[in-house]
Amino acid sequence: MPFASLSDPVEIARAHAALQQVRTQIERLGIDYHGTPDGERTRAAQIVVGVLAQPVADHDLVRLAVARFVQRIG
Repeated sequence: MPFASLSDPVEIARAHAALQQVRTQIERLGIDYHGTPDGERTRAAQIVVGVLAQPVADHDLVRLAVARFVQRIG
């Protein structure tokens, strides 16, 4: 479960929504995965949790998570 470290239901819902948006943007950008789809989904979820630990607005959460995902592929 990618969001097991979260306990607040609001934060869990926020993380799920952000992950969906992150995955949509990654697909829209045509980014090639280096691992399995499940592994890359887990990696994206871990990035979302890491960014979620910072005080950021939802649109910044998605933007920063996508940027970190792309940076780690590089």
